[in-house]
Amino acid sequence: MAASFVRSSLVSITGMETRESQVVTRQGFRGAMSLLRRNRDFRSLYLAQLISFGGDWFLLVALYGLVLDLTNSPLMASLILVAQLVPYFLFVPVAGVLADRLNRQVLMVTADVVRAVLVLAFFFVGPGTVWLIFVLQALIALFTSTFEPASEAAVPNLVDREDLSLANSLVGSAWGTMHAIGAALGGVVAGAFGKNAAFIADSASFVESAALLVTIRRRFSEDRPVERIPFVEATVETAKYAREDTRVLSLLAVKGGFGLAGGVLVLLPVFARDVYHQGDVGTGILYGLRGVGALIGPFVGRRFAGTTSSGMFRTIGWALFCFPVFYFAFPFMPFLLLAGLCTVGAHLGGGAQWTLSTYGLQRFVPDRIRGRVFSFDFALVTLSIALSNLAAGWAADQFGPKATMVGLAAVGLVYAVGWWLATRRLRRATG
Repeated sequence: MAASFVRSSLVSITGMETRESQVVTRQGFRGAMSLLRRNRDFRSLYLAQLISFGGDWFLLVALYGLVLDLTNSPLMASLILVAQLVPYFLFVPVAGVLADRLNRQVLMVTADVVRAVLVLAFFFVGPGTVWLIFVLQALIALFTSTFEPASEAAVPNLVDREDLSLANSLVGSAWGTMHAIGAALGGVVAGAFGKNAAFIADSASFVESAALLVTIRRRFSEDRPVERIPFVEATVETAKYAREDTRVLSLLAVKGGFGLAGGVLVLLPVFARDVYHQGDVGTGILYGLRGVGALIGPFVGRRFAGTTSSGMFRTIGWALFCFPVFYFAFPFMPFLLLAGLCTVGAHLGGGAQWTLSTYGLQRFVPDRIRGRVFSFDFALVTLSIALSNLAAGWAADQFGPKATMVGLAAVGLVYAVGWWLATRRLRRATG
């Protein structure tokens, strides 16, 4: 069955690429505004994600500051993400199957409502209850793992085919936009009004996101028969499909490999506090500038990739190099703003590779198993980032943040070289 999916996908994608090359694609800001104006349902999804991402960054900046204040340990700060990533990794394969079997819209709204309630429990964290942060992060992660594969799998059904590339750039930029705005404002709000204000903002963002998702009228999935294949067999079938289509396999390797150097992210608040002595405000600035890069990256990547598969794979390769090169330079910057410019450059590449690899999977994978494939994608990057964060927290305690960031950047550079060499034949074959 997996082989038949591959053959049918190759036929449909060959035709799609020809049609896409004939479409005069709207570019940049005007194209984005046109899509949001024309497509009410996609606009609701985009705004829901914009609001939710903003609240998430308010929360994350506040939690980093809270844990560092209570424990004074980079390792404990790294566990904030680990507590989120490990449960996500364990549950997201199940969530992918659910996204292919159940109503994706209902799954996403339910996840938002439950997370809105869970976030308010951070009010009870204090010197004797630091453990509660990690428990709540784990619970929130379970519902996030339900939301994200359903959301990515739904996008091709909410836009016309010729708008899919631009829609992915917008969705990718939503994360970057609110990373820039949410992280920067989160640092200011946490510093000025206290961390509880950030918890309230995140809870409200989930409520607003759910309210927008309810208004969407287009279907989040194609018509599909009721599937009674056991979860394990469904997962095995998806793995076989990915293995038989080298394009899908190479795209699944993008984010997972990128995550191996992802431990640099937990070092940003450590640099802000211990190296540049700017506390929560400094953390907000670094994460905010990281978001600027992630905002610009999807549009730059889309412009360089063009409409061909070969252009997409080539641009992903260059984007993979961009991330470790700029983080290798980061520890040597004498001022926080110069270090922040390095995060812009790094995440310009990060945003480009993330969005383009997502777009490729949406093009190549049929709707019937799209949720499961995205759950694989998220599981791989979640595992690699979790391991990288653990390593970064431990190494920062042992060797300091500067040596740790250089080491992680070196890991990312080695992986980028390996991916580029491994996909040479694929880039030529896709023309």
